Amino acid sequence: MPINKIPTTPYLDQRPGTSGLRKKVKHFQQPHYLANFIQSILDALDSSTGKTLVLGGDGRYYNQEAIQIILKIAAANQIGRIIVGQNGLFSTPAVSCVIRNRQAFGGIILSASHNPAGINGDFGVKYNASNGGPAPESLTEAIYQKSQQIQQYYILESEDIPLDQLGIYILWEMTVEVVDPIADYLALMESLFDFDRIKDLFHQQGFQLCFDAMHAITGPYAQAIFQHRLGVQPGALLNHILLPDFGGGHPDPNLVYAKTLVEKMYGGNPPDFGAASDGDGDRNMILGQQFFVTPADSLAVLAANAHLVPGYQKGLVGIARSMPTSQAPDRVAEKLDIPCYETPTGWKFFGNLLDAGKITLCGEESFGTGANHIREKDGLWAVLFWLNLLAVKKQSVAAMVKNHWAEYGRHFYSRYDYDDLPLETAQTLMEDLNKQLSTLGGKQFGNYKIYTADDFAYQDSVDHTITSHQGIRLCFEDGSRIIYRLSGTGTQGATLRVYLETFALDPAQHNQDSQQVLSILASLAQNLAQIKEKAGCDQPSVIT
Repeated sequence: MPINKIPTTPYLDQRPGTSGLRKKVKHFQQPHYLANFIQSILDALDSSTGKTLVLGGDGRYYNQEAIQIILKIAAANQIGRIIVGQNGLFSTPAVSCVIRNRQAFGGIILSASHNPAGINGDFGVKYNASNGGPAPESLTEAIYQKSQQIQQYYILESEDIPLDQLGIYILWEMTVEVVDPIADYLALMESLFDFDRIKDLFHQQGFQLCFDAMHAITGPYAQAIFQHRLGVQPGALLNHILLPDFGGGHPDPNLVYAKTLVEKMYGGNPPDFGAASDGDGDRNMILGQQFFVTPADSLAVLAANAHLVPGYQKGLVGIARSMPTSQAPDRVAEKLDIPCYETPTGWKFFGNLLDAGKITLCGEESFGTGANHIREKDGLWAVLFWLNLLAVKKQSVAAMVKNHWAEYGRHFYSRYDYDDLPLETAQTLMEDLNKQLSTLGGKQFGNYKIYTADDFAYQDSVDHTITSHQGIRLCFEDGSRIIYRLSGTGTQGATLRVYLETFALDPAQHNQDSQQVLSILASLAQNLAQIKEKAGCDQPSVIT
């Protein structure tokens, strides 16, 4: 099994984004492209020789081929042990779980998360550190610098590992352990939630579940947890067969792309509870009967009721939310007399707070919710949390949320996505907005008066690093907000995201339609940024 030293030259586009390196599959299939990036990761790691790494992905097209390449590069670079999921599979939350549970040095996740899959779809690679969370910016920058200096990579010449068979294999001097990708994660969920009570909800109370895996990675996990462990009927699971192209769909759990689930939950005689997860299993959407739960409301409800769940009965030490997420969790934190941190978008910013023991729960507006059990957002964890609460409170989803609004007030909230904009157009639009900030403070627009207009910057309370240019905030005196930011998760062009929020304390106002309540703010946001004039967009691509 000789080790080959392969000469190569840098690709200039290998700077990782907020969730690693994401490109089209065909881009990754260019000669040496994947190998360059993997070698750059290993070169950037501090003393990885002999260490244990976790490896797996969401099952999208090119997943298994990429894993075989990575195994051979890892062996040639003297990695001591690789733990890889059977058939090359691991959800992103499961990788974080296994890294922590087995005290691995880190992990490589193959996923483009909620982006489309297939031969013409997207692929991605990211590195997670020993805490189970996404690599910090210092490491991703080091990886990028290595990728720009690379002159060769090392790869073992050997047969492929049989990923479909559990067991231990030797690849040169490296041990490869093919493991059940679900076992560690299931055991962790059983330690946090009352599975017997949830099972009773289904069997004794006749509660009906509908879970949409969107033909992505949570399909096998949903079968293992909901069907085999909790005993729900197979018909409760939608799109649960994992396909390399995710069934040709867009695996983003929102009201637009989870169309089959939404039609069931808003149709006649809907199930009691609906949920969906995304391509790699870290996002979630929660629905009741003809009722949508915003991600921020979901986090707020979980936080307010966490004492009812076994894993959180001792209480919460703090909450964190991303800056664009609505301020609903802040009100719960205030009542619980615990801190609520406002961070930039990106799960790595929660990692420091979690590691320092400053927070227990956290969440972001992009359908991501999580806690201190791992260092990633976790879609199935959120679904199980909701099911545990519903089993205890014996209320409908709508009743739980409306009762929460009655106590804390309602934050009307929406996100407008303008997808596939030319990058230069999107950047120019944001730059022009930035230039206006100094003139917007104190300005009155109808009933809305701006008291703060800024470009959000964050100082980490743990390591004191400062992260700037994280989104433009227009904050109004009545608590309403308009926020603009560019998303860092796409593989082509840019996505402009506009977030709208306003607050109503009076329960008499809580049953209004969100889009109607936010319509004036939406028009103001459009006009201030001149989205139609500068980007040519009459309407958003997606409204959630």
